[in-house]
Amino acid sequence: MFKKFSWGHGIILALGLFIAFILFLIFFFANGMKNSELVSDNYYQDELAYQEVIDAKHNAEKISVKPAYSQLPEGIRITFPESIKVDGQKVSFTLFRTDDSNLDLKKEVTLNAQKSFLIPKKVIFSGSYTLKVRWYENKKPYQLDYDVLWK
Repeated sequence: MFKKFSWGHGIILALGLFIAFILFLIFFFANGMKNSELVSDNYYQDELAYQEVIDAKHNAEKISVKPAYSQLPEGIRITFPESIKVDGQKVSFTLFRTDDSNLDLKKEVTLNAQKSFLIPKKVIFSGSYTLKVRWYENKKPYQLDYDVLWK
């Protein structure tokens, strides 16, 4: 069977396999990437303002007692310690879904008497999120990021 197989046949076989590999990448691999999206539609403006985010994260690293994050059956609760005095009791959060921006949630909330807030489970779908909690204390920005796997 291999007696008549020459180097010319080998080149043709190699080119054929290479073409089949490229066609596989074009038709099958690209189908899995259809729901890939940009992180932000305004990425250039977001990049220009990113220094404030860096400062806010750096400020949050310095605090000794950080806000506590917990997953409960009724949703996600963030509780602030008594040592943090939030300006106006207003906290903004972003529940960022990397694979589908339609599931993102961005909101500003007011802390309750226990210095906490709840993100109800009815607005959270199963999957992986990044929870970005941002607040101001004495007009100084703070931001903490939590990785959330909601089931």
